[in-house]
Amino acid sequence: MTVYRSRQALRPLTPDRIAALPLPLTRRGWRGYRVDEVDALLHRLAFELQRRTRERDDVRAENQRIKGALRAWQSEQRTYPAP
Repeated sequence: MTVYRSRQALRPLTPDRIAALPLPLTRRGWRGYRVDEVDALLHRLAFELQRRTRERDDVRAENQRIKGALRAWQSEQRTYPAP
């Protein structure tokens, strides 16, 4: 199994980077992967990464909202001591 290595491998993947990823053609042009299939796969990967990134951002925003509400509740409980 080979691993794809790039000079920019440490940069995070984004949908734009995946969609713009140039894949080398074979010397003769008739051997290797079909360009249209590779392009379709790259577009699918970009779509999936974009969807997952959006879901992650939504979860992080909800997490921040819940933490804020908890902090506000805890502050309120401290100002009014229990009887």
